[in-house]
Amino acid sequence: MLENPEQSITTPLTNSAPPRPVVLRTHDLKRTFGKVEAVRGVDLTVEEGRIYGFLGRNGAGKTSTIRMLMGIIKPDKGEIELLGKSRRRTSVAQKQQIGYVSQGQYFYPWMTCHALGRFVSGFYPSWDAQEFNRLLTVLELPPGRRSSHLSGGMRVKLALALALAHRPALLILDEPTAGLDAVARREFLEIIQNQTLEHGRTTFFSTHRIDEVERVADRVGIILKGKMRFEGSLDNLTASARKISLLPPVFEPESSELEDVHKPGPPPLSSKPPQIHPFTEENGFEILRKETSNGRQDLIAFAEPPVWENYNLFPNARIETLSLEDIFIALAGTDVSSI
Repeated sequence: MLENPEQSITTPLTNSAPPRPVVLRTHDLKRTFGKVEAVRGVDLTVEEGRIYGFLGRNGAGKTSTIRMLMGIIKPDKGEIELLGKSRRRTSVAQKQQIGYVSQGQYFYPWMTCHALGRFVSGFYPSWDAQEFNRLLTVLELPPGRRSSHLSGGMRVKLALALALAHRPALLILDEPTAGLDAVARREFLEIIQNQTLEHGRTTFFSTHRIDEVERVADRVGIILKGKMRFEGSLDNLTASARKISLLPPVFEPESSELEDVHKPGPPPLSSKPPQIHPFTEENGFEILRKETSNGRQDLIAFAEPPVWENYNLFPNARIETLSLEDIFIALAGTDVSSI
């Protein structure tokens, strides 16, 4: 495992397109609850028209970060920049430009979908009643049905309709698909993609499901124990991490050793020194994880794509690409070999 597994890896976008305007940025965001450091200096950047996947294990600090972005709790330290305006805590005016879907949906049980729209509209000067009615139709939500009579998937869709009806500049979703079945989850993710494609919507969503990030996100932030462990494009992440299998070195014996090969007793030791693998920090590599099996050592290493492309690989090393799940486990998991 790393000597310092909490250090952050940040990579730039790989394409040559000009940078987009920044919709959301945080700097050194911190929050403690008693003796628990829930968020420990989070820096992240969300560009306009992007879908940003905020990925982390349960308890990593995702919800605490989002609650600070929404102004529900105040940071102990740090700044939040939203639509070019920076301050310690998100203001009411800024929140009116955000569409928010929380991890759990809590509605007045006696209110119908239509009544909830009228109620929520009072909080947003830019509320568009026609758009809300259109969303109810598109999402197949019965306007006259009480919220208490909606299924879990329909409740999430209703929360999304309420979040989108005032045409927000930024959509923030806190594990919105938790508890949904596979069909409802797929439908929800397709809605998010369509919002980006058709309306240029900027979306920041947290999840612990790697498949969701793979499906819809074009940029990812991975949080570990309250600190950002990685931030960058998905393409850069998958191009930067590799599995290296270090095979036992094979040495050619010296001529004197060849002469002694048939002599009784143990075989002679090679006079050549063992080779040291070059996947070191000095050569631009960061070892994320180490595993040993059947006398073979496997490394999960991180390096910038040009390092992999231009590096003369160790003769006894086999290099393999990794899935996003394998990379995430290497970044955020426990190195069982050290237990």
